[in-house]
Amino acid sequence: MAKAAGSLKKNPVRWGVISTARIGWEKVIPGMMKSKDLEIRAIASRSLPNGRKWAKKLGIPKAYGSYEELLDDPEIEAIYNPLPNHLHVPLTLAAARKGKHVLCEKPIALSTAEAETLRDAPGSILIAEAFMVRHHPQWQKARELAKKGKLGTLRAIQSLFSYNLTDPKNVRNMADIGGGGGYDIGCYPIVVARYVFDAEPLRVVALVDRDPTFGTDRTTSAVIDFGEGRHLTFTVSTQATPYQRVNILGTKGRLEVQIPFNAPQGGAMKLFLDDGKKLGDASAKTIKVDKADQYQLQGEAFSRAVRGMEKLAYGVEDAILQNRVIDALFRSEKSGSWEKP
Repeated sequence: MAKAAGSLKKNPVRWGVISTARIGWEKVIPGMMKSKDLEIRAIASRSLPNGRKWAKKLGIPKAYGSYEELLDDPEIEAIYNPLPNHLHVPLTLAAARKGKHVLCEKPIALSTAEAETLRDAPGSILIAEAFMVRHHPQWQKARELAKKGKLGTLRAIQSLFSYNLTDPKNVRNMADIGGGGGYDIGCYPIVVARYVFDAEPLRVVALVDRDPTFGTDRTTSAVIDFGEGRHLTFTVSTQATPYQRVNILGTKGRLEVQIPFNAPQGGAMKLFLDDGKKLGDASAKTIKVDKADQYQLQGEAFSRAVRGMEKLAYGVEDAILQNRVIDALFRSEKSGSWEKP
């Protein structure tokens, strides 16, 4: 999404963060703090000492010892919610009822039914699922090339995404609060396929291997039919060698996204466009993408929407569509058959 004309420098949106989750302090907050269009004014933890510790480390003016205290702060206009998955909807709704706009980490909910409760938020409140990838220039370029026909007729998107994590204390390994590969990283191939194809899936079939101790899906593979001959195939794993790659295949070319999801913050990226005339990637041409921080861009886009400078591109209804696909994936695990989102 191209940046709208104008700036918020004279009237930056005032943000608060609920939780001291790693994704927040390691990536999202530093990215957002690069911007002059917004201010991180406060951070909340379940204990005041911990809140103060992270506020000091990050250079955030205010710290709170409970989420409720932060939500009651009249200065705060928008909330970033990186809590564990099972708390996404309850705290997002709590913030919305306090008049705060909410950017919530993915997955925004653990079921379509839960995501649909976000429709109960006040109509004036903006709520979005934090898929930062749609704000990165490399994905905007990938979508542009696809739409302009540079790849010909689109046929398939193929993705592999993995990391190796076996710590039982990590929330990603706790099935009862939404851990597992499908929720944590399977959501990314789905969202980028929806973005590039500019369509919604018609049916899903999945194969899932679950950790015998954790009960989480440690390796999940899926075939997703987008209609018109367009397929998404992916494998994600929480217990495999760290790796990520996306290939978009058309009748005229293949586009490879080298680091599709965890693009280095502030780093320049490369795409590879290959017409297939030579094997072994020998005919691939490099497309350079300017330096960018997708977390900064995400925060700025949401802030512009808060100020009414542009429409929120992906809100609650988009999040509900995303959840329908994930629900179908896990229904297919049990049925062994194609499922409709």
